[in-house]
Amino acid sequence: METVYSISDFTPTHETYVTIGTFDGVHIGHQKIIKKLVDQAKKNDKKSVLLTFFPHPRMVLQKEASVKLINTINERIDLLEKIGLDYLIIHPFSKEFSRLTALDFVRNILVNQLKTSKLIIGYDHHFGKNREGNIEQLTEFSHIYNFEVEEIPAQDIDSVAVSSTKIRNALKEGNLKTANDYLGYNFSLKGKVVSGNNLGNKIGYPTANITIEEDYKLIPKSGVYLVKSTIDNTMYYGMMNIGNRPTVDGRNQTIEVNFFDYSGNLYDAILRTELIYFIREEQKFDSIEALTKQLQFDKNFCLNYINNNL
Repeated sequence: METVYSISDFTPTHETYVTIGTFDGVHIGHQKIIKKLVDQAKKNDKKSVLLTFFPHPRMVLQKEASVKLINTINERIDLLEKIGLDYLIIHPFSKEFSRLTALDFVRNILVNQLKTSKLIIGYDHHFGKNREGNIEQLTEFSHIYNFEVEEIPAQDIDSVAVSSTKIRNALKEGNLKTANDYLGYNFSLKGKVVSGNNLGNKIGYPTANITIEEDYKLIPKSGVYLVKSTIDNTMYYGMMNIGNRPTVDGRNQTIEVNFFDYSGNLYDAILRTELIYFIREEQKFDSIEALTKQLQFDKNFCLNYINNNL
């Protein structure tokens, strides 16, 4: 897959099959659309192109809203790479770009710039200024500019309509199983290991304290999770706490992972940690001893879950 960072930098040598969208999460519904695009393009000797945008349009058009996304842009690239696309175009979204009319978008971008032979989109797709473009307009334009349009209806994606919004809400509510089922993979957090207050070391549960660089990355509900990470080409399970550490009067949200059977130094490492199971909500304990006892209970729960389910 070749990644291009502006529509104007894309110079196709073949006609293309195109799909368009933000594709936050690259969930099972997205995957179905993209796989259909890739398969049809190969079958008809065309190039498959996915056009997406960054920043997310809502980051630009609704600045007062705090937009949190399932994937960082780099995570999105990694997920799309696995599906077999020929080209990924990540176009900078701006207010100026948002003012393109549906006609200008189709004529100038889809037809003239991308050389679109076929457009495959999900149901209820809107585009152009004020989201005025829809499947009816696309069908009209396709006859004028000689390209095909295929809309994938909701029932062909899943019996329950999967959406990025539903996944975000599930993560915020601690419903990790639903989120992971809809994604088709485990939700993950990727960040740098930084120094903490060393409380974990003192009570026998050393933790890697992870900081997420991208402030738009969605952090799931506070609580304790069973997780796994690959460290030095070896996979380790562990338990992650997301929250404010109320037992020690913490003020800021932290993300800490205690890895089972790992004893190395992880400072400054970049870790990608997959969240497997939501164990419990964060709680305040009366003492460090009570916290330590609960951590042992949590660890035993994780080990039993691993042995019986993974």
